[in-house]
Amino acid sequence: SLAVLQALEDGLKKADADPSVKAVMICGENGKFSAGADIRGFSSPTTRGVALAPIVSLIESSEKPVVAAIEGVALGGGLEVALGCHYRIAHVKARMGFPEVAIGLLPGAEGTQRLPRLIGVPAALDMITTGKHIPATEALKLGLVDEIVEENTIEAAIRLANKV
Repeated sequence: SLAVLQALEDGLKKADADPSVKAVMICGENGKFSAGADIRGFSSPTTRGVALAPIVSLIESSEKPVVAAIEGVALGGGLEVALGCHYRIAHVKARMGFPEVAIGLLPGAEGTQRLPRLIGVPAALDMITTGKHIPATEALKLGLVDEIVEENTIEAAIRLANKV
């Protein structure tokens, strides 16, 4: 939603400007990282100049480490947000993917460029063209996530952020 995008942008800019902030952790609420955009919003005009691609680039260009704490799902734009982060921790039950391709939409926030750089072209092409959801264990093997945990992902992400 526009509110989430604006909150991400505001939070990142505030964290980058604050010298007391050493790292940033991005998480969802209620046990889900992000299922991406609500497709119903694609047909309505945006009322503000906030878009996902510049937010993901802002995450990626942060001078401070940004860690994604992935619970539940990171799908579509949610996975693109996670790809912009410097580190990704996922709960063992988390799933990731680009389901929008099943209805003819390509990931629109540079996920098609970031994913192959991270996991290689063959695996990325499979995810990008099929829209399949991969489990956290496969994401770890591919190098999509840095760590999987059975515990609270937020606490694990904070530990990683403190370590880096």
